[in-house]
Amino acid sequence: MPRKFMIGWLVACAALMAIPAADATAHGVVRTDKGPVRGLETPAVNKYLGIPYASPPVGDLRWRPPQSPPRWRAPRDATAFANHCPQHASPFGFESATEDCLYLNVFTPAKREREHGRGDKRHRRHRHHEDLPVMVWLHGGGLTVGESDDYDPARLVAQGVIVVTLNYRLGYLGFLAHPALSAESGGRGSGNYGLMDQQAALRWVQRNIERFGGDDDNVTIFGQSAGGLSVHSNLASPRSRGLFDRAIAQSGAYASEIPSLAAAETSGAAAANNLGCTDQSAACLRSAPLETILAVQPTTEGSIIPNVDGNVLPRTIGSAIESGNFNRVPVIEGSTHDEFTIFEILYVESMVGPVSTFLYPLVVQILDGTLGLAPTTDEILSQYPVDDYPSAGLAISAIGTDAVFACPARRAAGSFSRFVRTYQYELDDPNAPQPFIPPGSIPTGSYHAAELAFLFDSDLRGGHAPFSTEQEALAGAMVGYWTRFARAGSPNRRDLPQWPRYTVASDTHMSFVPPTPQAKTGFAADHKCAFWDSFVGTP
Repeated sequence: MPRKFMIGWLVACAALMAIPAADATAHGVVRTDKGPVRGLETPAVNKYLGIPYASPPVGDLRWRPPQSPPRWRAPRDATAFANHCPQHASPFGFESATEDCLYLNVFTPAKREREHGRGDKRHRRHRHHEDLPVMVWLHGGGLTVGESDDYDPARLVAQGVIVVTLNYRLGYLGFLAHPALSAESGGRGSGNYGLMDQQAALRWVQRNIERFGGDDDNVTIFGQSAGGLSVHSNLASPRSRGLFDRAIAQSGAYASEIPSLAAAETSGAAAANNLGCTDQSAACLRSAPLETILAVQPTTEGSIIPNVDGNVLPRTIGSAIESGNFNRVPVIEGSTHDEFTIFEILYVESMVGPVSTFLYPLVVQILDGTLGLAPTTDEILSQYPVDDYPSAGLAISAIGTDAVFACPARRAAGSFSRFVRTYQYELDDPNAPQPFIPPGSIPTGSYHAAELAFLFDSDLRGGHAPFSTEQEALAGAMVGYWTRFARAGSPNRRDLPQWPRYTVASDTHMSFVPPTPQAKTGFAADHKCAFWDSFVGTP
């Protein structure tokens, strides 16, 4: 190393190490293990945005595990969100055309971040009483759309927690399995790159969150829809062991039975043909234009899911949960009362208009085949006669809600409860504000993703109708439960109604109905879970 360069490097390092804790706070600068970041201070929340937790997964790093990002010296501007991962514009995500997207954001209560030097683990026993619980948010969007910057966690942060939001690879770029990619991985399979990104971000939290005033021994992962599925996936993954201490899965139980690596590779080979890679080579896949990848990948909810690669996921998510072979931490498992209404409007009414009584049997038959439901169409129709519902559209929504979300969530809660402390909830606000799609022929009620507006100050589309007084009270209760769970592993606190632990015997869940949550039974009957469980087995 040239002497002049060495002297300059040593001077820069010495100056950086000399930044005192008080100055770091006052100037919004925090040193991470890769370099300092300068955030944005506000009266209530300090924001550190667009911090790289991995190198850009471009070129030869496309379809490889995330790699460590390069270091930097001067304070990095962390006052604006960075790129999010490639996707077309949708009701649930904004367009992005860059693969350079592996960034995270840290939100802390104002004046809470502190300097701890290198974060020596030997000092933990002296600081844990001061450091704050950490909540890491995994966004939804069917593993094909969505981004970290749609979620303003100010309500959560106000309760004395640190919130981290992150981007992870989506669609084919995040979950494509292929024989050529498996061959070069040294027997570690392929696909699940998006989950590897999440785990890399969690490792970043372990290395760095102390410097922001957070407790790396008290980390809660939480997410909704594909984010909830990601929570389940990390619970099931041995590679996530020790990276978090609690878990909240919101509407994430829809894909407990995921494909084998062989099945995923077969689908990946077909995708390669669609990309023009008839030679099925990894080189061709990595040279495929991004716009072509986005054009050919499926976009409907549940079409992109993880696989049993033998590395990130050695078994299906369902079998891991049922057998107890998961990372055993306290769990909140939940869903919304009317999950499928938004999909009925998006995917059914958009094609055929409001479903008539005459068309109802045909639509059920199509739904049965599309969703891969176990019962026959006649069996479903016998359980859901159209005359039992105000409209055929609401009958369709009830089928999708019960089969895809509600009963799988209850089964997951039952399985978790045999091994760890578990709490189940259901959001049941018939007037939940819905900013995502234009109105359809049916009320959306407590639709899929409805709880986001109650937990975050922002929502995915930039504004919803004002809350009623009762809804504001419910939002306050939900934020209180979530943050108390993050702090103590139990959502219960003295100023809120008691939320009982879930057991198969009691089958009691917390109903989030405005203005005051209520512990209830009757979930199974309401969602016809005896019928659906008879095809898959009960806990």
